[in-house]
Amino acid sequence: MFDKKKQPSVELAGEAAHASAVAQLRASFEAIPADATVRLAKKTSNLFRPREKAKVGLDVSGLTGVISIDADARTADVQGMCTYENLVDATLEHGLMPLVVPQLRTITLGGAVTGLGIESTSFKNGLPHESVLEMDILTGTGELLTASPTNEHADLFRAFPNSYGSLGYATRLRIELQPIGDLVETRNVRFASVAAMTRAIDAIVETREWQGERVDGLDGMIVSKDEAYLVLANFFPETRRRPSDYTGQNIFYKSISELDRDTLSAHDYIWRWDTDWFWCSDAFFAQNPKVRRVWPRKYRRSDFYHRIVGWENRWGFAAKIDEMRGELPRERVVQDVEVPLEQLETFMPWFDEHVGMTPVWVCPLRLRGDDAWPLYQLEPNRTYVNVGFWGTVAITPGRSDGDVNRDIEAVLPTMHGHKSLYSDVYYDAETFEELYGAAEYRRMKTKYDPQGRLPEFADKMRTHA
Repeated sequence: MFDKKKQPSVELAGEAAHASAVAQLRASFEAIPADATVRLAKKTSNLFRPREKAKVGLDVSGLTGVISIDADARTADVQGMCTYENLVDATLEHGLMPLVVPQLRTITLGGAVTGLGIESTSFKNGLPHESVLEMDILTGTGELLTASPTNEHADLFRAFPNSYGSLGYATRLRIELQPIGDLVETRNVRFASVAAMTRAIDAIVETREWQGERVDGLDGMIVSKDEAYLVLANFFPETRRRPSDYTGQNIFYKSISELDRDTLSAHDYIWRWDTDWFWCSDAFFAQNPKVRRVWPRKYRRSDFYHRIVGWENRWGFAAKIDEMRGELPRERVVQDVEVPLEQLETFMPWFDEHVGMTPVWVCPLRLRGDDAWPLYQLEPNRTYVNVGFWGTVAITPGRSDGDVNRDIEAVLPTMHGHKSLYSDVYYDAETFEELYGAAEYRRMKTKYDPQGRLPEFADKMRTHA
């Protein structure tokens, strides 16, 4: 038997503290001048695009916890600014986890619902908003409305995902939970082509098995045209191996090509990508063994790396060094895109030729229900694959900063694909509105924010238009 890592017991916020936090939030709304745009007053963000900081904003400082957990019903009432790190700590005490936990610890539940999220359970559980049963939303009129799939505000409930705070802010969300054991076993399956990987994904999505073994989590990476991996997770393994630790010297993504099978604690499986920000920590030398030994563990996490990126964006130290060395300037290409499964074999050769970044993350996705969501129009009953790629590419002579991102945006509609909006967006207004549900958005905006107090969806997203 292994020694489980003891996670600190999580103190739930409770209804009284939540009521007080909501009252504080509403008071801050009333204090914002009528002619000022209403924004959240928060210091941090997981977005990779410019975000205007509010001088006077909504006080969400009291909305960071888990209100209550009903382990029998497998539900939790959660405040909108609660990070998944805190949420997972609370639910694992009951042997439960959210149906979908985005990869990075400091993503908030409200942020994942209004801005989307994805992870290895998305092949069967869809996106985070699909496990929301109801939510309280502060709208642009200052009203606090409870929206559910069946009540009088069902239209707001359906339009809220991917609205990025332009229709309101979630203060409380009731979500479904699912069981998970204390250990997770993974199988790392290598494929010699994207075509072979595609066939395997199709079979696993259909049966939720691979070679007779259950599959509870499904994601992977593509290293090259002839080297790709799927990581198949079993949340209730029969074996009791001592779990691996990828928070120290070992690095998770490197283990995928080294081990056929692996075991992690449930906690460490959920955050397996966060320690090294997938593979992006290499850019900060955090994977160098000598540097890693002296790099404090508490700073081996995505939010710290994100802070370093923020410093670089502000001061441009690396860019200045590259310029001094006579190297080409570089364009940031940080994107997650969804393409239909059958288009993956077409997209990847295009990507290799026009972007050339490696490795890339792949995560299958299928909506849980039969209904589409108007502001992010994936087709029900169709399997997609999220392809994530994060880094920089050289700006070659004759090209301009942003051209590669524009190329990606241009090719996606030809393959019936979409891109997430957390990073750089270059679409013109007409194309953006066509792709992201402008008609329904405008109807919801008129109904729930008639005075335009909240930011405009397109204005927030199209930072490079």
